[in-house]
Amino acid sequence: MSLFVFGYGSLMWRPGFPYERKEFATLRGRHRRLCVYSFVHRGTETRPGLVLGLDRGGACRGIVFTVAEAERSNVVAYLRAREQVTLVYKEVVVPVVTASGAAVEALAYVVDRTHRQYAGKLSLDETLGHVCGAAGMSGANEDYVLATADLLTEAGIADPRLHTLAARLRQRAAA
Repeated sequence: MSLFVFGYGSLMWRPGFPYERKEFATLRGRHRRLCVYSFVHRGTETRPGLVLGLDRGGACRGIVFTVAEAERSNVVAYLRAREQVTLVYKEVVVPVVTASGAAVEALAYVVDRTHRQYAGKLSLDETLGHVCGAAGMSGANEDYVLATADLLTEAGIADPRLHTLAARLRQRAAA
């Protein structure tokens, strides 16, 4: 049986694992938010960045990847190494509906609101302050935000808060 993986942030534009197919999908009951202090991938403990988490409420459009059964254990191991570095995410199976109308159960990583890296709902200025200048082992926090916003724009997915942040980042870079 195939494995389905739901991506809503960098997994959408840099999955890093083999897959047979990808399709846009919607997850209800969770929304995408820059609500995780990044101590490893896009920041450090002394200069944390912010990365996306699936927080409760609303809905999230992302990408569901179909992984062949033969690749299942390798992909799950890869995702755990990538997403569970500090255990700020809970590995869960969630129901998503694909753009073609199929309902599937997909592996996803949702934010643990009790974890010390949970940032909650920050103002746009607070978010900008964390993102600007932060960098970790996967690169600059600004690049992560812009790549995600660009993919959402190309796909016609509205995320006003993320797009506003991306516009502010571009304004700062141009100044």
